[in-house]
Amino acid sequence: MFNKFRNVLYNVVGGIDPLPDLKAVESSAEDSSTLKPKFPYTRPHFLLFHSDEEIQWSACHNIRPIIVPRDITKIPWNSGYAEAVNAGKSRWNEDQACIQEGFLQRPEGRGRCTTPTVTQDIGSLIPDHLNAATCLPYVYFAMFDGHAGVGAAVAAANQLHHILQEKLIDVIDHLLPPLDEVPEHLMEKSTRRGACMWFPGKDVTQESLIIGALESSFWDMDQLIAEDRQKYDMKGGCTALVALFILGKVYVANAGDSRAVLCRNDVAIPLSNDFTPETERQRIRRLAALQPELLGADFTHLDYCRRPSEKDLGKRILYRDVFMTGWAYKTVTKADLKCPVVTGEGKRSRVLATIGVTRGFGDHDLRALYCNNPIKPFLLSQPEVQVLDLLSITESDVLVMGTDGLWDVTSNDKAAEIVQKSLGQFLLTEDTRLKYRYTSAAQDLVMHSRGKLQDRNWRTADGKAATIDDISVFIIPLTPYREEYLLWKNYYDAIHGLYDNTVENTNLGQLALKTSPTTEKVSDSKINSALENDETTTIRNHCSSSEGELLTEESKSGEKDIVKELSKLEITTTQNAVIEEASSNFTASETILSDVSSTETGLLSHLSPSSLHVGASGDDSSRESRQRSDSSNDRSVLGADKLGCGIGDEKESS
Repeated sequence: MFNKFRNVLYNVVGGIDPLPDLKAVESSAEDSSTLKPKFPYTRPHFLLFHSDEEIQWSACHNIRPIIVPRDITKIPWNSGYAEAVNAGKSRWNEDQACIQEGFLQRPEGRGRCTTPTVTQDIGSLIPDHLNAATCLPYVYFAMFDGHAGVGAAVAAANQLHHILQEKLIDVIDHLLPPLDEVPEHLMEKSTRRGACMWFPGKDVTQESLIIGALESSFWDMDQLIAEDRQKYDMKGGCTALVALFILGKVYVANAGDSRAVLCRNDVAIPLSNDFTPETERQRIRRLAALQPELLGADFTHLDYCRRPSEKDLGKRILYRDVFMTGWAYKTVTKADLKCPVVTGEGKRSRVLATIGVTRGFGDHDLRALYCNNPIKPFLLSQPEVQVLDLLSITESDVLVMGTDGLWDVTSNDKAAEIVQKSLGQFLLTEDTRLKYRYTSAAQDLVMHSRGKLQDRNWRTADGKAATIDDISVFIIPLTPYREEYLLWKNYYDAIHGLYDNTVENTNLGQLALKTSPTTEKVSDSKINSALENDETTTIRNHCSSSEGELLTEESKSGEKDIVKELSKLEITTTQNAVIEEASSNFTASETILSDVSSTETGLLSHLSPSSLHVGASGDDSSRESRQRSDSSNDRSVLGADKLGCGIGDEKESS
């Protein structure tokens, strides 16, 4: 009798209780008794719980303590977090949360660190062991509301961010284009799974690629839980809410009834929609109509204005089929006495009279409460993704993420009001207290929904019934990330400009070109040594879209052997075309020399599309032609006097 009463009570307040009479629990009781969990139960890693006693104390149902991080520096931007356990609905707090600061590194940038002078302004964004020129930072916040067990929520908190990282790496060539053109022989190595330099016929935006990475990550996570439940004790399911900060935007992916809200002063702007049987009634009923075998003999896909009973047989009643948006009359038959696939309204709505959420992870073994029908076919792991451009936010904007325990009692507008009031209590001049303001606001939100214990009941401040569910809340300021992104973007644009040969860059401060690990630089000492020995020096331009370098080759055969020597060198297709064109255009001479970066690449020389210049210092005829050219052309060549090599007459030198 007590179990039936408890079932009715929990159906009213929402969620699923892992009761012993659930067939999912009965069918797997023997198997799960011998299986161990894949991940041990714990609280979020940033809470820094170090003992089982702390975990047990956080799960005290009589006190329901509000837990906050002991070290807020472990959370990006001093964001706020707070949680409270349920009032006895389940043994443990079934909510889980995760925070990760990650970096997407291009393959060619791995193992090549930038110089401290380049990254000194963004050292806090990118670790020293990563190459900032080929590294894209991102920040990941997630929370998972478990039901019928903690297995799925704990698994998602430990694995989803790793899956998402792999998905983002797959599209790194589109999110972070290479600074130079990827050579053909390295095409297969440019991505983790082979060639990815494919550009489709239709325009594919970076935004759609990130959304696709989130959606496929959710799907893979659900499939992984389905596989692991055969090897590990992984009961129940969970909802998922993720906020991904990347490329100046925040991507909010939601599968379930957790919620994200943008609070702008006292105004609340929803960034997610709840997925419950009520909101997805049409989708579930359409699926039931197309696959009636999922309903068995106990449920129907039809919807009625009121539940018909035996006394209504032969009478007319308003009903609605899946192809209808309005209502019509029909005569009640015995088939109409079946239970609708979606029952109840609002938070009391249920799928097959059992579960109150329609999207998330897990629940692969869950069966209907009063029959043996599987429920998983009606559930989806697909998230809804909404995107917010953070370049248009205001200084006061914060993102509030919370599980349904918060939103069951606190509305969006009320949450924005509480956050604004709490943040207003901290003065900008109070540096020591200012960093705790978001944590304090998260505490206030949890306190409002949890209420206080009065006469063995939890009541809010205005005397209404408080939530008895688990509560978890993130409050994330958006301005700090925008500042970090703009700093990274300015740095990356400057580096990209240095690698772009079509753009002149003269005032970039301490920024310098990167040196390819596969090509040797020409040092000043080698050049001076060659000139002192009066050896013929060939300066060849080795150009690519990423870096320009000088290679030196010594030749004692004079000017006539220079062309033969160049033909033996490995040169790019572009350089071959330039040489052929230079041989047919002797009269058109033009020299383009770029700035010298003595710290990184030495002398940088550019080939003109119409001429190839070869300087020689050992041949008398070349020396005479150089003098004639210098006297006839009043040009100043950077470094020519120092190096002792000038621009000769192309016809004679060739």
